[in-house]
Amino acid sequence: MTRRTRTRTRARILAPLVATVAAAALLLTGCTTDKLAEQYRSGNGQNYIAGDGTVTEFAADNRGEAVSFSGKVADGTPVSSKDYAGKVLVVNFWYAGCPPCRVEAPELEKLSQKYKADGVGFLGVNLYDSVGTAASFEKEKGVTYPSVLDRDTGSVLLAFSKTVPPKATPTTLVVDKKGRVAARILGAIPDASILDSLISDALAETD
Repeated sequence: MTRRTRTRTRARILAPLVATVAAAALLLTGCTTDKLAEQYRSGNGQNYIAGDGTVTEFAADNRGEAVSFSGKVADGTPVSSKDYAGKVLVVNFWYAGCPPCRVEAPELEKLSQKYKADGVGFLGVNLYDSVGTAASFEKEKGVTYPSVLDRDTGSVLLAFSKTVPPKATPTTLVVDKKGRVAARILGAIPDASILDSLISDALAETD
């Protein structure tokens, strides 16, 4: 898919919207197979509602303030926005029972490896799962970048919701070198080349 075919929306960031972490969708627990992924690929959205993959890019002068966040990954190690200062960061909101999350996880991992030498950070934000469920998903899908377990505090989701709300699961954000959201994919990534281009564009920006 070329850049001409991606949905491009240059828009001002909407007024702050503070979201709380709530299990608004039916959470399917204990999903360690790909039946959910197969269901999603077949177009059967039973018991699942997600975004439509709309891509929104924010012009540099309309990105607002840098997003400050902090949390802990599965082993208790703290992580924060300070760890990614001066770097492009890709943030993916997910949980194990989310069908499109299961489909796109390997593509996110491939891109994280592709851009590792460029210093691009990848950070998952797990919204609902326990440590064991999250770890099982990551092992199954070969995901090596860390994820914040945000179920108990919702602090990372809240931090981003004040500027560019995720609104759907999955949602993927590209954060620029100044810590501001440069682009959002609301729902499943429609094509890996789209996220690839968004990352490349953010890297090319000068300070």
